Parts: sequence; C-alpha cells; structure tokens
Amino acid sequence: MMLDRETCLAAVASRDARFDGSFYTGVTSTGIYCRPSCPARTPAHHHMTFHPSAAAAQAAGFRACKRCRPDAVPGSPDWDVRADTTARAMRLIGDGVVDREGVDGLASRLGYSVRQVQRLTLDELGASPLALARTQRAHTARILLQTTDLPLPEVAFAAGFGSIRSFNDTVRAAYASTPSTLRAQRRSPHATARPDRLLEVSLRLAFRRPFDPSNVFGHLAATAVPSVEEWRDGAYRRTLRLPHGPGFASLAPRDDHVAATLHLADPRDLTPAIGRCRRLLDLDADPVAVDAALASDPALAPLVEAAPGRRVPRTVDGEEFALRAVLGQQVSTAAARTHAARLVQAYGVPVTDPVGGLTHLFPTAEALTNPARDALAGPDSRFATLVGLARALDSGVVDLSPGADRDAARTALASLRGIGPWTVEIVAMRSLGDPDAFPARDLGVVKGAERLGITDLDAHATRWRPRRAYATQHLWAALDHPINHLPQEDS
Repeated sequence: MMLDRETCLAAVASRDARFDGSFYTGVTSTGIYCRPSCPARTPAHHHMTFHPSAAAAQAAGFRACKRCRPDAVPGSPDWDVRADTTARAMRLIGDGVVDREGVDGLASRLGYSVRQVQRLTLDELGASPLALARTQRAHTARILLQTTDLPLPEVAFAAGFGSIRSFNDTVRAAYASTPSTLRAQRRSPHATARPDRLLEVSLRLAFRRPFDPSNVFGHLAATAVPSVEEWRDGAYRRTLRLPHGPGFASLAPRDDHVAATLHLADPRDLTPAIGRCRRLLDLDADPVAVDAALASDPALAPLVEAAPGRRVPRTVDGEEFALRAVLGQQVSTAAARTHAARLVQAYGVPVTDPVGGLTHLFPTAEALTNPARDALAGPDSRFATLVGLARALDSGVVDLSPGADRDAARTALASLRGIGPWTVEIVAMRSLGDPDAFPARDLGVVKGAERLGITDLDAHATRWRPRRAYATQHLWAALDHPINHLPQEDS
C-alpha cells in the first residue's frame, strides 16, 4: 500500500534507506525518479511526486536516476510478507512468469481473469502486470549490457523483449540512454557465452541494513547436500533448475551487498535466477521493522541486540525443499544430508560445474514418484511419505511455487500421510516464505526457548506474530550449532 505524502517526504529528507523499494520519488524539475536514499540534493517539496513502483514512475514519464540506480534497490518487503493475490502476482512477475507465459499465464496461475489481475496491480502499484514486467526487463537488459559481451539482439531476446524496437524504446525511456551507451559504461569486459560454455554474470544483490549473514549462510552451508551445494572460497554455491536450463549460483556476503556470480545455460534465465537467489537469502526483508517487533519481548531483546538483521534462510525451489524436509524428519542434519545425497546420485540430473565441485541438480518431484526402495535408507513410513509428497507435487495437488496460495498449500500438505505440523511449518517457512511460520515442536526451537527461560512456548510465541519465522532464527541461535555460524573453511 502506498505511503502517505508526509511519510514519503520525511523519508526523502532523511535519506532513509529503509524505504528503498517501498516507493519511488519522481522529480518534476529534472524528469528523473530516485530511491528515497538518493545522495543527490533534495529537491523542493513541490517538485516531488511519489510512486508505488518503478513501473509507475516510468509510466508517469520519469527516467531512472543514474546516481542512485533506483532499479537496483531491494524489492518491497510487502510482497514477501503478504499472502494476498497482489503479493502472489508480484512474486510470480519477479520469477519471470509474464515473460514466459504472458499476462494470460499469470492470471491463470492466480485463478483470476486478466482484467481482475490488471485492476489489482493498477490499484496498488500504479502499473499493469505488463508494465511491471517491462520495467523488470529493462533492469535485466542493463545488467546484461554492462556485465557481458552478448550482442545487443541477444540481450534483447534474453531480457524478454519481443522486438529490437521495443528493447531500444524501453531502455531509452527507462535510462535516458541507448543500449549502446549502457554497454560502453561497463567497468570490465566479460567473455561471450559460446554453445559449449555457460554465460557468466557477476552482480551485487542489494539488501536493507542491518544484515547478519551468519545464520542464513551458516544454515545453508551446514545443511548443504553434496553434489548440489557446497561452501567454497567464502561463498555458498549451488546448482539451479531454471526454466530454460541448468545454472549455478555463487553467493558471498559482503558489508553492503551479497556478491553473486551466476553461470547460466540460457541468458533468458537471468531474471528468475536473480529472484530465486534473493528469495533464498531473504534479501527483501525489512530488518528494522522485524527487529523492533521482536525486541519488544524482553526474552528476545538481548539476542536481537546482539545480532540485528537476521534473515530467514529460504530456498530456490519450493518443491526441492519440501522433499528434503521429509528426509530430515526426526533425523540429524548429517543424516538428512546423507539421505539426500543418495537420492541425488540416483535420480538427479548430472551437470558440469565450470568452477567448482557441483555435479547434479536435485531430483524433480516427477523423478521421485516411483523410486526404488533402496534409494532411501530408513523406515518404510518415511519412504512412503516421500513418494506421496512427490506425487502430490507432480500432480499439482500441492503447489509450492512463488505464487502459491499459502493457506491452500498448508491444507494440502497437512492432508498427506506422514506430513505433520513440524513439516508443514518448516515448508511454510522455507518454501512458501511465510514470515509467521513457526515450528513450535522443533527440538532446536524448544531447547532455545528453554535456554531463554520461556516455559509456555505456545502462549509466549503469540507476542511474536506475525514474525515468528524470524523469532525461530533467534531461538536456534541461542544454541551452539553449525547452522548459526559462517563456515571458517571450505568443506
């Protein structure tokens, strides 16, 4: 929801980076739009207009500021927190669904008519789904122009444009520069992708401060499935199953950004790859709001003060994590990794890592609908649960995509044999991105609460709503476990 004018004016006057991505400032005297924290001289109040999205600012005739790069800000935290149709639509647009399936495909996934979806985004964001996707394409094009040597027509195609003319017109309108001019601004040359070589793209992933990388990167490294994930040279690396082919992501925490290096089989997958990496690390969160809410509880306040900006480790693939959650039922982290590694070797798709030791994509749900019994050690009940979940995912009975209805997904999961409250809540937290998911019976959560002197956890946790997933990170961090620390050396 768009903020009132006085709040926007105050945010711009104080250059408050917390609002970057929540609204955009159009300056009528210059014709540019900026992020609230833009370091340029603050314009007079009567020269400022405010817009709920970059697409809305561009539709109003403004071009992106070359100094503050408003197209590179974190996304609005609303789209992660909220579970309504508009939020679901924004998550799908961010995953590139409009580029691949059009607005008709977006509406179909949401179960609404095209007209209804257009009305929803126009009312809240001041732009249609197509305009929102077009702004995203311009941002993708700028990254490709400034980080690769792809020929301009290939950049246009990879960014999702249907013609060279629309590519040129959109880039010019967004940045007041031609594609050739943007290409000339790149800082260093990069090799062009060849048929036998993956395209390499290096970029910075922005976040709102504070950002504590210890638990999110520590969790990902400690639970990494061999062949699919690894910690190498100070970065978490993993394979990606993308719409047009496999990819690899390398993510390393820095003081003011996350350094990302992507290797893609198809440049059209740049937009979904970036979106999935951002979602994995919870980079669009509003840590100040989260920390303020949790710190109001005296039991959590010392932990929040000691480690502000904790994020919730999520996933790049909702189905993959759900399957892994079943493998982790009532076993140690090490055992869950071992079970997952066996499935990967038996049913994962082999890939060739250009720089590391990754060898497979995690198996799809379809590949696990009828696996051999000896592919999974452990009781028959866990094997049956895994197969039942795989079949439910493959058939669409359970939807864990970025645009999934969270309530419907919870209900569908809970109806499956062997899926209890712990699994539902862990999947809701990691696959669905529900900020209020809470695995109350998780052993680490229970022990962490005991460490803090919390006796009635269910009653006490109500004061953490609707951010119980973040409270969970602090409860886990109350214990000494590898998930709470950055690895000290390569594994």
